[in-house]
Amino acid sequence: MSSKPMCQSCGIPLHKDPKGGGTNADGSKSVKYCGYCYENGEFLFKGNVTEFQEHCRTEMIKGNHSRFTAWLLSRGLKRLERWK
Repeated sequence: MSSKPMCQSCGIPLHKDPKGGGTNADGSKSVKYCGYCYENGEFLFKGNVTEFQEHCRTEMIKGNHSRFTAWLLSRGLKRLERWK
């Protein structure tokens, strides 16, 4: 298991976020959420975890991940803090 922090919404390692993390309502960087998921203190995706899993799989496939890899990586989303 990785000891590096990961987004508690989508699971991306925070060090791989090109935006350097999401932003809180006060403009500070979030230590829990990435820039793909969280901006100005709000989540960018408004659906439920099942819809978000499908969204993430679609985006990973567009980013040249295999369908299997996208499925595998999206399976654990329900265990992240945002979705508990």
